[in-house]
Amino acid sequence: MLAAWAQSQWTRMTWRPQYRSSKFRHVFGKAATKEGCYDGVPITRSVQDNNFCAVNPRFLAVITECAGGGAFLVLPVHHVMIWNLDCPEQVIKNPVRTISHHTDVVLSMSFNTDGSLLATTCKDRKVRLMEPRSGNLLQESNCKTHKASKVLILGNMKMLLTSGTSRWNDRQVALWDQDDLSVPLVQDNLDGSSGVLFPFYDPDTHMLYLAGKGDGNIRYYEISSEKPYIHYLTEYRSLLPQKGMGVMPKRGLDVSSCEVFRFYKLVTTKSLIEPLSMIVPRRPGSQVAESYSELNKGVGNSLDSRRSQSRPSMMQLAYIQDQLGSKDSKEDNGLTEDDRSWMPVSKGEDLALCSPPRTENELRLKFHKQQEEIRRLRELLNQRDVHIKQLELEIRNIKNTQP
Repeated sequence: MLAAWAQSQWTRMTWRPQYRSSKFRHVFGKAATKEGCYDGVPITRSVQDNNFCAVNPRFLAVITECAGGGAFLVLPVHHVMIWNLDCPEQVIKNPVRTISHHTDVVLSMSFNTDGSLLATTCKDRKVRLMEPRSGNLLQESNCKTHKASKVLILGNMKMLLTSGTSRWNDRQVALWDQDDLSVPLVQDNLDGSSGVLFPFYDPDTHMLYLAGKGDGNIRYYEISSEKPYIHYLTEYRSLLPQKGMGVMPKRGLDVSSCEVFRFYKLVTTKSLIEPLSMIVPRRPGSQVAESYSELNKGVGNSLDSRRSQSRPSMMQLAYIQDQLGSKDSKEDNGLTEDDRSWMPVSKGEDLALCSPPRTENELRLKFHKQQEEIRRLRELLNQRDVHIKQLELEIRNIKNTQP
């Protein structure tokens, strides 16, 4: 019986295809420079499993370390309270509804997009789905192989995602059908670390980010409505461990630089808050560009547009690369040998026509090649700017010397 169970688990894990084409397979993390970080912040040293950070386009809120304590509230730990904040009173005393379906401390909760559903996880490791307005319990999980700690409702895909531990205390994520919480759709063991996994979901790109407390890396996946549901993309790696994470809303992203997600990483060891941008490399007219243009509808103007206009963005560099390629095809005789050395060619093949990477090592190599091409394009752009300034100075000198 044990052998049959192991065979089923092996079949479930090896059923995934080795490669899956995705628009966001080449998303990479870009940490902010030292000038863009917030230094000298006394981040709290509390050991609770919270994010300790909240962000909007105007403010960044962080729980800090202070001596002597502060104000506190005493609340029932087994209840979920629904409050109405749209009221003229400055102090709200009574909640609209109190939900009492939990037998222990509530660990996490998540609303759907319209607020009609509320998912919670409890210290009893059960996942509950309920209606917050009526307080009725709709679904309750009773899975013995997954101990849920954090929960997320995945937009309008009618799915729930939980992070927690397996029966052998491995860190694990599970995907659930919103209408049936009896058995998870899929379970995925990650590693044997002890830090809590914080899940973050982007409903526009269907990307899932997993950041572990005390880890330096952030894994990201793509969620689909078909098996195997969770598709691994890649991960961002850093030597600085995160205490907590805050997320910038979409209206505060720098969309002109292909930014689709932004974290604010709390680094307690250095009293540092490090912004981390998730970038989609793209070319104008590509499939990713079309999906990104759809993504930007309704987002609004970016607060960082002035900053992005002061330097060439990845989109602008890709446009320059395409323009240089078209110019080379039309005016091949007008280019010098130095100009041809900067063209986006790798081993005699156009980078846009190369086959997609099939392994993580190939993906890493292509990423480094792409970064090298971007660096070369920046240098070429700077050289041409200098040449333009020299020509302008020569024209001005000629005009001044004329009678």
